[in-house]
Amino acid sequence: MSETAPLAIRILPVTPFQQNCAILRAADGSAAVIDPGGEIDRILATAKEMDARIEKIWLTHGHLDHAAGAMLLKEKTGAIIEGAHSDDAFWLDSLETVSAQYGFPGDNRNCTPDRWLDEGDTVEIGGVAFSVLHTPGHTPGHVVFFNEAMRLAFVGDVLFKGSIGRTDFPRGDHAALLASVRDKLWPLGDDVRFVPGHGPMSTLGEERRTNPFVGGSAAR
Repeated sequence: MSETAPLAIRILPVTPFQQNCAILRAADGSAAVIDPGGEIDRILATAKEMDARIEKIWLTHGHLDHAAGAMLLKEKTGAIIEGAHSDDAFWLDSLETVSAQYGFPGDNRNCTPDRWLDEGDTVEIGGVAFSVLHTPGHTPGHVVFFNEAMRLAFVGDVLFKGSIGRTDFPRGDHAALLASVRDKLWPLGDDVRFVPGHGPMSTLGEERRTNPFVGGSAAR
């Protein structure tokens, strides 16, 4: 993404899953990292290039490719971890076990957030605030971060360009995922750009019109 006010944003695909980790740098140099699933040294190197001081770690949900590196990044930076919703505690408590099962590389650790998030909460970096939406389905504790002024959302694995998140993991819920898209994302507006957990960006309007899983009448 281009580095435009009020935040400079870099999207950094990490881990063998090519998960879209994001670094958000505010004008004062403070930064938040969204979903540091792994490759922490690479994340730190990119932050250094941006002259960014990592103070916050925001998690959309507890799957390993989004959260397995969070505790190591906290250790190296002193950043506080915010999110996901507490319904994902069982995922965050099992990151070491699941990482071993998948042969997932890196110094993967179970994660204890400093702050759980819920619908209506806000997170902020450098005075730039994001609204928190609780969007269950892919996982029960999934959240989305939305900035009204920038018309920008970080949606994790709820919605992708041309697809939606899987619901075949423990406590996944397909009907809940469709409801999250319909009731939480679509009302944000067609012009909203979103960064998904994997793959290219899109707009909510484009997906509402064309996404075969939730476009048109598919999500009703």
